[in-house]
Amino acid sequence: PYITNLMKLGIIIPALNEEKKISTTISKIPKKINHIENIRILVIDDGSTDNTSLMAKNSGADVIKHNKNKGVGVAFQTGLEWALEKRVDILVNIDADGQFNPDDIPTMIKPILENETDVVVADRFKNGMPKDMPKGKYFGNKMMSFLISKLSGMELSDVSSGFRAFNKEAMYKLNLIGNFTYTQESILDLATKGLRIINQPVQVTYYKSRKSRVASNLFSYAMKTSLIIFRSFRDYSPLKFFGVSGLILFTLGLLLDLFSLQYYLRTGGFTPYVSVVLTGIYLNTFGFGIIVLGVIADMFDRVRRNQENILYLLKKERYEK
Repeated sequence: PYITNLMKLGIIIPALNEEKKISTTISKIPKKINHIENIRILVIDDGSTDNTSLMAKNSGADVIKHNKNKGVGVAFQTGLEWALEKRVDILVNIDADGQFNPDDIPTMIKPILENETDVVVADRFKNGMPKDMPKGKYFGNKMMSFLISKLSGMELSDVSSGFRAFNKEAMYKLNLIGNFTYTQESILDLATKGLRIINQPVQVTYYKSRKSRVASNLFSYAMKTSLIIFRSFRDYSPLKFFGVSGLILFTLGLLLDLFSLQYYLRTGGFTPYVSVVLTGIYLNTFGFGIIVLGVIADMFDRVRRNQENILYLLKKERYEK
């Protein structure tokens, strides 16, 4: 069933040196959408050196300009804070370069309007690899989607798309750490908080002459994204993260202990396997220490969850007045 009240829609567009594209992107945003009473558009100019801000203002959008390039993650957080201040009910993030078609915005927010989900992430891969998308980027995205799906416990075919929609509950609960990108981290953050996330197939166009702000250097992108995922897994599932690592080391040490013990029972000594004995003891000690660290980290994780719940309640109290 549709949510009965008319909703306020906020659309944020992070942009860096997009003076040639930003006006076209804004002009294609639908002026009227069923069940939406008000549409507001914000361009976050992330340190552009061209006329992106001027072109966006002339096209009717609000503009917030960063004094320097701070990264897509910070730009999104700026947009999120703006959306909360403006009391929007649904937030849509879309790229400035025309890669995604703004005509798909009604399709993206429909599952939220029907209360079927809390977050919608655009799926670029419903029909396989998009035309003109670099193969390395395609397979990198598929690997990332597989990894995030396993970590989040959800079946998602595209986790890196910048075209996505959030309901108010997701906006209240979302807390991000990384400055580089927010796409994967936001899914892990909201999935651990029990929010519903789905993919929605959309149109996508790749331009051979254009480079992604985030993934222009695939190796650098992979390293930075992996670090964010590593930190997210460590922070959101510390007992599993440290416990599994510690258990693996402890088990390896135990195998070496068993080998050393059976050799001692047969020969009455450890020579020439003294180093094996010492390695086994080291792995036992180190593995057990990591398991204990996991237990302690899990205790702190409970504190963090309580703090985030308090932050969530404070946001609701502040922005629902």
